[in-house]
Amino acid sequence: MRQLDSGQRTADSRPTVGFAVCCLLSAVLAHAQTPMTFIHDQIAAHPGQSGAYVLDKGDEALIARAWLGDHAQKTIDVQYFIWSTDNIGILAAEALLRAGERGVRVRILVDDLLIKAPAKSMLALAKHPNIDIRIYNPKVSVGVPLQARLLNVATDFHGINQRMHDKMLVVDGMVAITGGRNMAAEYYDYHHDYNFRDRDALVVGEVVKPMQASFDRFWASPLSVPVEELYNGIGILQENVQVNDADIQKAYRDLHDYAKAASNFTPEVHAAIDAAPTAFPRLSREMMWGDVEFVSDVPGKEGGMTTAALKRLVESARERIVIQTPYLVMSDRALELFRRTTARGVGIRISTNSLASTDNLQVFSGYRNQRSALLKMGLQIYEYRPDVRKTGVSGLHAKSMVVDSKSVFIGTFNLDPRSENINTEVGVIIHDETVAREVETAIETDMKPDRSWNAATDHPDSHVAFAKRSKVRMWQFMPIRPLL
Repeated sequence: MRQLDSGQRTADSRPTVGFAVCCLLSAVLAHAQTPMTFIHDQIAAHPGQSGAYVLDKGDEALIARAWLGDHAQKTIDVQYFIWSTDNIGILAAEALLRAGERGVRVRILVDDLLIKAPAKSMLALAKHPNIDIRIYNPKVSVGVPLQARLLNVATDFHGINQRMHDKMLVVDGMVAITGGRNMAAEYYDYHHDYNFRDRDALVVGEVVKPMQASFDRFWASPLSVPVEELYNGIGILQENVQVNDADIQKAYRDLHDYAKAASNFTPEVHAAIDAAPTAFPRLSREMMWGDVEFVSDVPGKEGGMTTAALKRLVESARERIVIQTPYLVMSDRALELFRRTTARGVGIRISTNSLASTDNLQVFSGYRNQRSALLKMGLQIYEYRPDVRKTGVSGLHAKSMVVDSKSVFIGTFNLDPRSENINTEVGVIIHDETVAREVETAIETDMKPDRSWNAATDHPDSHVAFAKRSKVRMWQFMPIRPLL
């Protein structure tokens, strides 16, 4: 389960970029008479191709999402594994509400496991005529009282564990973002205590068509349930929550008032607003145009199509593979794949979390059980340090793989059995040397001694307290590898 410790997933007490999310529309419209025109023009100039730009920095990733939300003309479709109730999550919800109020059709699909939004707030948003909200595989959280959760655990353990790990934003069916970032402050470098090193890809053109189709497939799945149906239950196994017109209007006012509050201003907010009119057009102009492949699973994880696509990518390597993954636990099939790959002379370097930086001790225990064998296999592994940032703690969350400096995968897939066999995953494979080398350089920078420890020589575990080492050692004896 990809969940931070209780002290790490608290609401961000520093609003910072919040006001930028709700004011980008007015800022951009003041500088551009025809928003989105340049995107239309570039797609027309590159028929049959796709444009791609790597969003390596949190503020760029946030501005891109905000800009797209504020300039959508027809549709916004969003799909996330985590939607937090911190500043970023609340302000993102307010931005979608504004889009719905100006006539854009908004569809929101969120996995059930880690969504913590108040029931009345979700219902109020879902009652808007232009906004629909569905919850994927609702067995443990939304509309599920404790007694129903316990029953589901006892009778459908596999069903509870199958989650939608996808992260996508698709706007007007022609521009999209996918990658590692969820909708929470720590994924955009705006959390006080713990922030992730993450990566997304902004894409336009031909590749967006299968992305839109994937969203539509999940939206239509029986596993995706309208939030209204989850709160209209009768009896002890389903919650019953109602909202009236006054509740709905109050929820909308509260969201708008929060976004407009003067207390949300900081110098960083002003800087983000000032940058907004030129930031997104600049990203668009710097895009690579060419061959971009979208890979995805179907609802319920039938067939593991993302796993198969990444296996083919590994098998295509002739010289080297560079991987960045927050969680490194290999199944038997993955171990054999990498053994065969190194045996034919392909060098493999991996950037992953250290015990000091990880947000998940259970998953790290699986890696700790395998680490010596992976090193003996010939893999070079670099464990991310927690002190990369000047304040707070840093951890890796980026999921990327570069093959022969020619092709790069950016998406949601972790190198672990859960992504391989249980959770649905998505991503894009960008076949372009310039983009591939850009990502490879970024990963190699994260491997340097000031950012990572060499797993073979630096004894990374020695940098954490005995108590934490003892906890992970306890998990090492648990039979949980298939669920990691």
